[in-house]
Amino acid sequence: MEELRKRADADKNDKSVKDLVLLLFETSLLTSGFSLDEPNTFGNRIHRMLKLGLSIDEESGEGDSEMPPLEDADADAEGSKMEEVD
Repeated sequence: MEELRKRADADKNDKSVKDLVLLLFETSLLTSGFSLDEPNTFGNRIHRMLKLGLSIDEESGEGDSEMPPLEDADADAEGSKMEEVD
């Protein structure tokens, strides 16, 4: 908490500090049994923090464009089907 306070005092416009504070609050709500009004916003904050932790530039437009195409998913699904029991 002290470190968050120092960072907030150093830069009032730091989005990562704001995200961390809101994540602490929303996580506290969830663990106390409450639900979130905007779960998508919570998920987006989590994704931004993951990107930050992995040093992925948020503004880079790369996204999934460099991902290789998926292999034939049907072949994998057929091989992993469970045997039917009578």
